[in-house]
Amino acid sequence: MVEIDIEKENKAIAKEYKELLRISYQTLSAEDKKLIRKAFDVAVDAHQEQRRKSGEAYIFHPIAVAKIVASEIGLGATGIAAALMHDVVEDTDITVADIEKMFNPKVAQLVEGLTKISQVQKDLNVSMQAENFRKMLLTLNDDVRVILIKLADRLHNMQTMDSMPEHKQIKIASETLYIYAPLAHRLGLYNIKTKLEDLGLKYTEPKIYNDIVSKIKETKEEQDEYIKTISDVLKKSLDEENVEYVIKGRPKSIYSIRRKMKAQNVSFDEVYDKFALRIVYKSISHDEKFIAWKIYSIVTDHYRPSPSRLRDWISSPKSTGYEALHITVMGPKGRWVEVQVRSERMDEIAEKGYAAHYKYKQGATEESGLDVWLNLLKEALENSETNAVDFVEDFKMNLYAKEIFVFTPKGEIKSLPKGATSLDFAFSIHSEIGIRTRGTRVNGRLVPLNTELKSGDQIEVITSQNQKPTSSWLDYVTTSRAKNKIRNVLNEDTKKMAEDGKELLTRKLKQLKITLSEQVVNELVNYFKLKTSLDLFYRIGIGSIENQQLKDFAAQKSNTLMNFFKNKIKRTHNTADPDIHKPIISSNYDMLVFGADQDRLDYKLSTCCNPIPGDEVFGFVTINEGIKVHKKDCPNAISLQSNYAYRIILARWIDSTQQEFKAILNITGMDTLGLTNELTKVISNNMHVNIQSISLSGDAGIFNGQVTVIVQNNIILKKLIENIKKIDGVDKVTRVNKN
Repeated sequence: MVEIDIEKENKAIAKEYKELLRISYQTLSAEDKKLIRKAFDVAVDAHQEQRRKSGEAYIFHPIAVAKIVASEIGLGATGIAAALMHDVVEDTDITVADIEKMFNPKVAQLVEGLTKISQVQKDLNVSMQAENFRKMLLTLNDDVRVILIKLADRLHNMQTMDSMPEHKQIKIASETLYIYAPLAHRLGLYNIKTKLEDLGLKYTEPKIYNDIVSKIKETKEEQDEYIKTISDVLKKSLDEENVEYVIKGRPKSIYSIRRKMKAQNVSFDEVYDKFALRIVYKSISHDEKFIAWKIYSIVTDHYRPSPSRLRDWISSPKSTGYEALHITVMGPKGRWVEVQVRSERMDEIAEKGYAAHYKYKQGATEESGLDVWLNLLKEALENSETNAVDFVEDFKMNLYAKEIFVFTPKGEIKSLPKGATSLDFAFSIHSEIGIRTRGTRVNGRLVPLNTELKSGDQIEVITSQNQKPTSSWLDYVTTSRAKNKIRNVLNEDTKKMAEDGKELLTRKLKQLKITLSEQVVNELVNYFKLKTSLDLFYRIGIGSIENQQLKDFAAQKSNTLMNFFKNKIKRTHNTADPDIHKPIISSNYDMLVFGADQDRLDYKLSTCCNPIPGDEVFGFVTINEGIKVHKKDCPNAISLQSNYAYRIILARWIDSTQQEFKAILNITGMDTLGLTNELTKVISNNMHVNIQSISLSGDAGIFNGQVTVIVQNNIILKKLIENIKKIDGVDKVTRVNKN
């Protein structure tokens, strides 16, 4: 056992505490410091016997969380005190009532909110993470600072995950990318969002992460030189105009480089805007906009801008409160460079999000975009009809949606997510107006209710007292507010029909020798690809599900192996073998085994990512289709691993008899003479590869092809791709996920 130097450790704790007071973003009064000191003493005392997995004293974790809360989020003494004590109630005998006596109701309320989040009961029949997330958001009704401290807690946990087993790292990282990073984004905490995304990538795709990190290091000198070249040119003109400013180079985050590589199917070297330039200027509020456009004028005097990539969030700030001018210009060596222009106030809001926005808003009568968003969120949370996973998916869609700005008939500006329809607009004015909408006019012209709106549109809503929503309205809207309101109205009408439907279903299943139970209802909901049990009972009630369909379900149910799978998983899902995901160095992996005991179970290869032998994979237990195997970098992996961790089984390929698998390749290049012949020759000459189908086309000198090949594993496929790339004229060869 490692000898611990207590004296040395105590000095380190004292040093961290002093650092915490020094870096606080807000000015701390003597009273504030007293509050923080008291919270620190309580936390040190409470955690004195605890150590983290890494071996260090546990108290370093709450101090680190408090430092993030103080410097990166910018909360005051109450928030810092709550951060220091965020694990005290959960880990020790101290109660919320004790904290209220020692401190004040506000500190106690924050600590209670943080404890509530940690103590969600584990229920394997629902998505643990989605339910956890919904409960976490409910604390917004108390105080948004609970969520901000939780984000800081998650960030520090992500920064100190090295000593955890791999399966836990993947689960926590997936959950972070799925839930916490989008939430940080929506609260305007861009620094924290970037760190969470980069760390999430580090553990979900370590090879890719390390590859990008090493390439960034290799090109750093060249990039610094490039930024300096542009800065020197701009400095001269900015100085002449007497602008007070700072120019910073800002490299693109590792996660956003990876996202761009994936979205555009390009390599690291082909991602051009890997960095940006930020100009932060001093200004009084009266001149802010004027100076921003003055800087725009100076930048575009020297470098040609891309008109389609100008983003003016100064005239119309994002609903998070973010303000800036983003200009994309053609820099030296023919590279696109993004130049961000912000005042010091805007920069502070961009870096600190909610807290800085709140600071500048004091005394203002108008509701901030964030307050509006929080109110909408509370409204969504109150709608208990929604299943937790649907809620999270819906919530995330609205988190990441880009904004458009539209006008009411009186000229008031409204912000809506991109993709919103004229019916969404009606619900954004008031739910009563939405429910009574008979028609909508956009720019004076009568349009269908599902017309997608564009920035600058002016919308008029025509209402009628006799109008009522129909189920087709759910297809006409995209915002969660509108969907929830429509569902609520429809539910009132459907509940009666659903009650009759449930009785009818019980009788029909009895004839098929099936007893209606919660499990059977869940299986039926999935079988008919519905969302809730209410949908199922309603459809039975109105007769849209026929007797023959129920007979087909009964036949399928009797054949299922789900009970077998469930028994296997209960026995194996907790006994994680850290080596199970490591690929075996062999050219013949063609048999999948599952769990630490390497059981051979029936499975299907998922069509969303088409795994082939040799790919790094995991198993996912579905409700109706047994085990489905996904690649670890499948587009759905993050969502599955975060939401349904209890249904994930470890999987790996081993040697067995040879099987064959289909892979689809996209090939692009320059249409040179004889390219088609050369391509088919190269594929045919590769041992153990058969061509199933080939389609090639040329257009104005550009060659596009899709080839479907049958291979035994991914080593053979990789060799084939390398050989195709060597053909003269071929530019890119990529494997397609979908069939």
